[in-house]
Amino acid sequence: MLRCCTVCCSVQDSGSPREKSFLLTSQWYPEAVIQMDRAIRRIEPWKIAVIVVSVIVGLALIIGLITFLLCHDQDRYYNASFLITNVDYNSQYERQTTDEFRNLSEDIETMMSEVFRGSFLSKRYIRSHVVSLSPDPVGVLASVVLVFKFPSADSEAATWGQVNRVLLRRLKATSTYLNVDQSTIRLTELNKEKGDNLLNNCCGIRRQAFSFTGVERITGGQRAREGEWPWQASIQLDGTHRCGASIISNTWLVTAAHCFRGVRDPRRWTASFGILLRPPKQKKFVRRIIVHERYGDNLLDHEYDVAVVELASAIEFTSDVHSVCLPEASHIFPDNSSCFVTGWGALENDGYSVNQLRQAEVRIISTAVCNRRQVYGGAITPGMLCAGYLEGQVDACQGDSGGPLVHANSRGIWYLVGIVSWGDECGKPNKPGVYTRVTYYRNWIHSKTGI
Repeated sequence: MLRCCTVCCSVQDSGSPREKSFLLTSQWYPEAVIQMDRAIRRIEPWKIAVIVVSVIVGLALIIGLITFLLCHDQDRYYNASFLITNVDYNSQYERQTTDEFRNLSEDIETMMSEVFRGSFLSKRYIRSHVVSLSPDPVGVLASVVLVFKFPSADSEAATWGQVNRVLLRRLKATSTYLNVDQSTIRLTELNKEKGDNLLNNCCGIRRQAFSFTGVERITGGQRAREGEWPWQASIQLDGTHRCGASIISNTWLVTAAHCFRGVRDPRRWTASFGILLRPPKQKKFVRRIIVHERYGDNLLDHEYDVAVVELASAIEFTSDVHSVCLPEASHIFPDNSSCFVTGWGALENDGYSVNQLRQAEVRIISTAVCNRRQVYGGAITPGMLCAGYLEGQVDACQGDSGGPLVHANSRGIWYLVGIVSWGDECGKPNKPGVYTRVTYYRNWIHSKTGI
């Protein structure tokens, strides 16, 4: 009160009207002035600092968000079609899983890579993928999906123009083996949904690039990442994981017959998809279970260990959930080929299933070696194959049954080599995993599913 009165009395009448008003108010309402003064002094320096920092951080976040929206890279898809005139159409091109389709597609994709890797778009180009080879009176009409990454701020018209100019200018110079009719080149931009759908409906393709570092084990090994093995499925009895399975179409799975030993009522079975059992990406009811007619429920009988499962409704194919390729019945996977087995099985013999999908790299072991006395002593028949290591350690285990053993071809397309079937415990020396050989049962699978 004394400080206020001293200040009030020292002000002269020559002050501005605003000052006089304040003095008049303070004289009549001294308590209000005291409370205002105390309120101002109650804001401590550290609180002011917090307010300033909060404002700065808020502005930085807003600026960062605007920058991200304007400058971050996004996938852009294009469909390139053109006529190849020095290759005669082969009926084997109708199926993407044939060697003939693979060989010509690999040549086309290599040519596309050379076109864009050698241009100013080299850092923008991601990949190409042949989606169809169609007959033409003078050759083969190829349809290729091209994937690029461009800043989101770049206009669609501008990026299409860049891709089209490079394609027209460099394709003629690059196509040494394949003769492309320049007048037939067409480039169409695809929206993200259509581009994704085209790729997701191609079997055995993985949208992301993954690197593998050495040998990993399901029994204690590396966890799988989203989209790494999109064809992996879990089949569940009364809601509990029983076996693995592989997606071969949007309504069909292939798995092991022994998974249904004693329980074949489809109403008790469901299938889930994604790397986690809980929560799954998708879940479906089962309509029908078809076990190989010659499979027996004898625990010691491992012949004809194959079954197909029809789902009650179609799977929605995404980059994380779609089909693996089935090999032709005549295809041979060489001994010592690198493969991957995946599943939610136990990490040790007689252990429990895990919630996140795991992977193991194994190698195909010849039947002659696997039938040695110290290994499986002649138990491996033509419908089976061995994969793993004679020194043990790396193997599938309980709960992995029915799951996929896959191998990538030279295009990076993944094929189903085997179905986890049986073995002597898990990871024992001289006791590698034994798998149902898919090529041996390829015609049976086609007869039941049409695939």
